[in-house]
Amino acid sequence: MSSPVRLKLLISIAVAALAAAFAVLVAPSSPAAAHGNVIGPASRNYGCFERWGSKFQDPAMATEDPMCWQAWQANPNAMWNWNGLFRENVAGRHEAAIPDGQLCSGGRTEGGRYNAMDTVGDWKATSVGNSFTVQLFDGARHGADYIRVYVTKPGFNPVTTAPKWSDLELVSSVPNTPAAQWTHQQANGVQIDVPVSVSGRSGRALVYTIWQASHLDQSYYFCSDVAFGGGQPSNPPSSSPSVSPSASASVSPSASTSPSVSTPPVTGACAAAYTVTSQWSGGFQGEVKVTAGSAAIRGWTVALTFPGAAPIQQAWNATMTANGNTVSATNVAYNGSLTAGGSATFGFLGSGSSSAPTVTCTATT
Repeated sequence: MSSPVRLKLLISIAVAALAAAFAVLVAPSSPAAAHGNVIGPASRNYGCFERWGSKFQDPAMATEDPMCWQAWQANPNAMWNWNGLFRENVAGRHEAAIPDGQLCSGGRTEGGRYNAMDTVGDWKATSVGNSFTVQLFDGARHGADYIRVYVTKPGFNPVTTAPKWSDLELVSSVPNTPAAQWTHQQANGVQIDVPVSVSGRSGRALVYTIWQASHLDQSYYFCSDVAFGGGQPSNPPSSSPSVSPSASASVSPSASTSPSVSTPPVTGACAAAYTVTSQWSGGFQGEVKVTAGSAAIRGWTVALTFPGAAPIQQAWNATMTANGNTVSATNVAYNGSLTAGGSATFGFLGSGSSSAPTVTCTATT
C-alpha cells in the first residue's frame, strides 16, 4: 500500500472513531421514562448530572470533579439516566442481591451502566448537620412500599473504602406511602422529605437510601456523600464550557462554544435569556437562564418560539412540550421555587444550526 493511500486510510479511521465517540456524548439517552432519585443530599449520579449536565463537554470536569469525570468516561448514560438506578424482582432480599462493595451501583444493575458509582474516591460531598432531610423525587408517581435511609457507621471513610452492608446503620424509615401523600406535589412528579437525625457525627460519611417503589417489585439504591460538621459543600463549577469528548481527543475543528448565559434583566415576575453554549456540524447545545423578579416565585414556564420548526431533541432541568415552532419549558420539582432575584437554568440538545428563538417567561407566584 502506497504511503498516500495508507495515510488517507488512517485519517478515515481516526475521523470515524472521533465521530462515534462524539455521538455518544451529544446524543445521550433521555430519561424520558422518569423514575426518580435522591436530589438532596444529591446522590452520586444525580449530583454529577446537576453540576455537569449542561456542561458535559467541559474538560474542566477532569480536574474540578474527577469522580464525576471518571464516571462520565465510563458511561455517560449513568448521568443522563439519573433516574434509572434500580433492580427488579429483588423481593426485599437486598443484601442477597447486592454484594458488598457494589451498593452504590445497585449490584452493577442495568447491564453495568452505573458501575462507576462504586469507584472509591473523593466524591463531592454535601455539608449536613446531625439533623438533615433526605429529599427523594419520584417523577413517575410510583409511591413507596417503604423507604429506608442508612448512614455509615462512625469511622467509615467513603473516600478510601467501598461500603459493605455491615458498615451501615438504619437511621430512618418510611412505611407504605402512596404518591398522593408525598410531601410535595408537582406537575411533573412528587417529592418526599425524610427526616434523619444522628448524634455526635463529624467528618465524611455515606448516606444510603433504598426506595421500594409500589407499582412493581422495583428497588432503587442511592449513595449520597456527606460531610458532617461543616465540611466543604458541593458547589457547581464556574468555568465556561468547551467542547471535548474525552481527555485525549478533541471534536471536529468546526465545533465551537459560547460563554454561559448572563443574568437577564427582569421587568416582570420572571425573565429568561437564551444562549448557545456549543455547536457542531449538525447540532448544538442551548441553555436558558430563568431569573425571578422582585418577589419570590413558586414555578415558571418559558416559551421558546423558533423561526422554523422547533429543533429541540433532548432536555434537562425542565419538562418540554412542543406545539408547532413553539416549545414550552416548565420547571421540574427541584428548580421551580426561586427567591427574589434567584435563578435556575435548563438546557437542551438541538438538531441543525441554531436560530435564536423569541423567549418569554411566565411565573406562578
